[in-house]
Amino acid sequence: MEQLYIYFETYGCVANQNNTEIMKGLVRQAGLEITSNPDIADILIINTCVVKEPTEKKIERRLQDLRKKCPEKPIIIAGCMPEVRADRLRYNNLYLLGTHHVKDLPKLIRKIYENKYKEEEFLSLRYEEKLCLPKISIKKEVGITQISEGCLGNCSFCIVRLAKHSLFSYSKEKIIENVERDVKAGAKEIWLTSQDNASYGLDREKRELPKLLKKILGLKGKFKVRIGMMNPENVLPILSDLIKIYKHEKMKPFLHLPLQSGSDKILKAMNRKYSVSDFLKIVKKFRKEIPDLFLSTDIIVGFPSETEKDFQETLKIIKKIKPQQLNLSRYWAMKGTQAAKLKQLPVNLVKERIKKLVQIYKQYKQK
Repeated sequence: MEQLYIYFETYGCVANQNNTEIMKGLVRQAGLEITSNPDIADILIINTCVVKEPTEKKIERRLQDLRKKCPEKPIIIAGCMPEVRADRLRYNNLYLLGTHHVKDLPKLIRKIYENKYKEEEFLSLRYEEKLCLPKISIKKEVGITQISEGCLGNCSFCIVRLAKHSLFSYSKEKIIENVERDVKAGAKEIWLTSQDNASYGLDREKRELPKLLKKILGLKGKFKVRIGMMNPENVLPILSDLIKIYKHEKMKPFLHLPLQSGSDKILKAMNRKYSVSDFLKIVKKFRKEIPDLFLSTDIIVGFPSETEKDFQETLKIIKKIKPQQLNLSRYWAMKGTQAAKLKQLPVNLVKERIKKLVQIYKQYKQK
C-alpha cells in the first residue's frame, strides 16, 4: 500500500483501549504511519462503545461532524457499535470492522483502496484471540492482556453481550506469552481484562482463573498484576483460591466487584445471577484477609422497576461497605435489550437518586 496516515480515536473499556493498541501495532507493521491529527490523516478509525446511551450519542455526533468535515475521507468504525448498530452506519464513506475482526484491519484498509470492501467479510461472528500481536501501548508501564471475549450472562439491561456474544476463553499459553512480552517491553503493571474475568474457562466447563493467575504470578520480572471486573456469581466458587492468590506480593489488592443494586428484587429483574448476600459475603471475606483491599463497585440507578424501597436498600449497602471507588450509572434503555421494553422511571427522580448516592460517597470519602 502507498504511504498512508491513520488517525485513531477510542471510546470505552480497557479491552477497547487494548484493541486500539493492537490496531495501531498492526498498521505500523503494515508500513503505515499513525498521526494524532485527523486533518492530515488519510483514514480515520473510531473504536466505539455502546455501553451507555450518552456515549453512543456522543460517538454519533462525532461521526456526523467528521463526515461533514471530511466527506470523502474513509472512516472505519470499529468496536461494539458495528455489531449492534450497523443499520445506522451504512454511509458511503463508513466502513465497519466488528469486534471479532481486529486482526483484519490491514486487510480492510487494502480492500477499501482496491474498492473491494464487503461488509459481511469484516462483521461476521468468529473466535479471535487478540494476543501476541504487535501493539503500541497507551502507557508503556501498563501491559493490557485480554483473557477472554464475551460472557455467559443475560443481563436484561446490557447491550454489550449482543456485541461480544458468548464467552470465548483465550489460550492459557498465549496469555502467558502475551504477559511475558509486556514485561520484557518494560511493563510494571499487568492488567488482565475481559467482560467477566472470573468466568475464564467456563466455556470449557472449567474454572481456570486461579491456575492462570498462579502461572502469571510465577513469571520472572518486577511487575504487579491487576485483575479487572469479576461478577459475584463466578467469584463465589473460587473465593478461597482467589483470596490466597491476592496475598501474593505481585498481586495488586484491587477488586472490581459490581453490585448494580442493593435490592434482590431488582437484581432478579436485571437477570443478575447473584444475591446481595452473595456480594456481601465476598466483600467481607476479602476485607478480612486483604486489609489494604481497594474495592470498586458499580451501581445502576433507576432500573425501570426500582421503587423507593429498592433504592433505600442500595443506599444502605453503600453506607455499609463504603467502596473506595463507586461507579454510578443512570439506567439507559438501550434499544435491543429486554429492559428497554419496560416502563421507564421519570428522569428527574433518577437524577435525585444519583445525587443522594454521590452525597453519601463524598461524605465517607472525605473522612
